Amino acid sequence: MFSSFFSTAPPVDPTAPNFHPVSSKFKDAELYGELSPKDTEMLCTSSGFVTETQVFYTIAADGTSIMCQVIHSAVGVWYPTIQFTCKIFNPKTKERIWKSINVSNYVCPAPAHDKRSSKADEFSITYKAVPGSDYPESYVIRANPTPELQIFLEVTRPAAIPGFKIGKGDQGGYSYFGPDPKNAEGYVIHRFWPRYKATGHLVINGKANPVEGPGMFVHAIQGMRPNLVAASWNFAHFQSEEHGGVSAIQMEFKTTDAYGLRGAGSGGVMVNIGSLVMDGKLVAVTAETSGPNVPKTDKQVVKSRAIHLKPVHDPETGYQKPTELLFEWAGPSLQADAPGTYSASLTVDVGDVENPKGLIEKVDVLAEIPYVIKMAVNYVAGTKPYIYQWINPATLSITPPGSDSPTNVEGTFYNEATFIS
Repeated sequence: MFSSFFSTAPPVDPTAPNFHPVSSKFKDAELYGELSPKDTEMLCTSSGFVTETQVFYTIAADGTSIMCQVIHSAVGVWYPTIQFTCKIFNPKTKERIWKSINVSNYVCPAPAHDKRSSKADEFSITYKAVPGSDYPESYVIRANPTPELQIFLEVTRPAAIPGFKIGKGDQGGYSYFGPDPKNAEGYVIHRFWPRYKATGHLVINGKANPVEGPGMFVHAIQGMRPNLVAASWNFAHFQSEEHGGVSAIQMEFKTTDAYGLRGAGSGGVMVNIGSLVMDGKLVAVTAETSGPNVPKTDKQVVKSRAIHLKPVHDPETGYQKPTELLFEWAGPSLQADAPGTYSASLTVDVGDVENPKGLIEKVDVLAEIPYVIKMAVNYVAGTKPYIYQWINPATLSITPPGSDSPTNVEGTFYNEATFIS
């Protein structure tokens, strides 16, 4: 710890970038990075400040939203905390089930499997590979979070819809914090399955409810205190069975003021990652950097944007919540038989404070995160992070290469807006 007093290294330029977004690291034609088996293995680190999640978002045929998540949290000298959380919401009946438990006897890898599989007394997630088949990968999720709820789901990835990260190789997917990416102060990475097929059932209070429908999977790691990673997040998840299977996803975060492209104080940089699936095929991957000192133009080949519209003050949370949101995608086609650019857009009306539309919940983050993280994270006094969660019917307008007019696709849209500071 005393070496810094005697360092002979040149001083860091205070206007040099101290944030290095993955969305700026790769050329337009190099955004798609295939996943290796190691990419979706759990790190399960026990040192430093690392939060790691596996999240499965399913939209059942009746419109029910099902989220299952494993959270592995390492907080310095404390033993890692492992949570299993699930949220089930039926937009027709408004029935909502939310369970979050600290699990016992967590093991990763699960016996006879690699680190894509894990288990505890309360759940198991088992990865299976069937190379060469129409569905070469799957996860089986079994969970008994409470006596009133049991979950069994198998999610399978179609061969024509591979998982992805932004950019190829070991460095693909990573955004780095700090002046030197090779000695980073922290990092963020996301790996996705943009569309899967889910089958199974939920047992709620002794009654079995069959589940079948599309969804998406994300494996995410934050190698840094969460209050330093981002000031806000947006997440978008559209699924439809029309046109052979369509999906559109986005994950976006905005850096805090401390991390930006011109050093400390130049933050507010937005990193947006997305993808489009059409006709049951992955057709485009998108990634865009925006914010201070990064001008946007409508002539860009690649767009990946989440825009809050008509914000209003929410006295319950203290934040300016959107009443509408606009999501935009554009990127080079990944299909050899359809060269050119795919583009898409979606606008969703989520209502105002008094008359919300599709609101599942406003999640008080500090009430839900593990105690040790809450104690270790120094949120600014008076700051209360919240996640708005919505699910609504929506129309995705998607334009294939060479088309003069968009194809309108009707589907279900789940989205989140997270405010941290």
